[in-house]
Amino acid sequence: MITVLTAGHVNWDVTLRVDRLPEPDGESAIRSQSQSGGGSAANVAAALAGLEVDAGLVGSVGDDDNGVLARRDLEAAGVSLEGLRVVDDAETAVKYLLVDDEGEVAVLGNDGVNEAVAPDDVDSDRIRSADHVHLTSQRPDTATRIAEIASDAGVTISFDPGRRLEDREYGNALALADILFANDREIASLLEGEYEHVGSEYGDRIVVVKHGGDGAKLHTPELTYDHPGFDVEPVDTAGAGDAFAAGFLAVALTDGDLERALEYANACGALTASKEGARSAPTATTVEKFLRSQY
Repeated sequence: MITVLTAGHVNWDVTLRVDRLPEPDGESAIRSQSQSGGGSAANVAAALAGLEVDAGLVGSVGDDDNGVLARRDLEAAGVSLEGLRVVDDAETAVKYLLVDDEGEVAVLGNDGVNEAVAPDDVDSDRIRSADHVHLTSQRPDTATRIAEIASDAGVTISFDPGRRLEDREYGNALALADILFANDREIASLLEGEYEHVGSEYGDRIVVVKHGGDGAKLHTPELTYDHPGFDVEPVDTAGAGDAFAAGFLAVALTDGDLERALEYANACGALTASKEGARSAPTATTVEKFLRSQY
């Protein structure tokens, strides 16, 4: 079994289902409230574990009640917490996810201590022992340190920098990534030129552009491939991109079939979006059953 180490945020999520996302000076009605673990690194690790991949985590939580809940949630999912730092007398990051009737999401939150892992805190041996490292939003200097250790050890790297890409400088970590995940807005912000062309900044690696419900596009130096996605009724898109990344990695790292990996990733994202909660990624059995039903 391959081992994937994810690195980045570990949060506790409070999901509020509302009739509509509020406008300025407006008001929305809360239909329901639920809580679960969250944070992109934690979501991907949990999704990988559900897809029968050996998953570990580099991140941080506080020693408060929300930190206990977040750790228990990850342990129940089968994620190794050996690399999770618990910070004394500190608050775990809490995110409030507003989800409307169309499944669209807005996020409010505090960072808490989800970026307490500094470059000097990184366990080099743990990074070197992995088969693959998946970076998500986190301190740029820590992301760079992890990427440098992995690259020097011959460990492959993927990076999904997320919605705060415009606010942070990830150039050094991005330069070492073998696989880059981004949505339409993020790819436009990140790439000034055409990434499909050899010689462009990211033309020599795998770039996966997520189009939400409209599927995704895969580019490698050898091929470009589009998958239209799957027609599902969206309930909650939170965590769908994390499930997508986990699905892609689960297949790409196992058998190297990138076209199948893109199909599998879209299935994982669609199934997650069709259920409530950011931590609703499907199991391997569920994904295979879903794919069989499509053809």
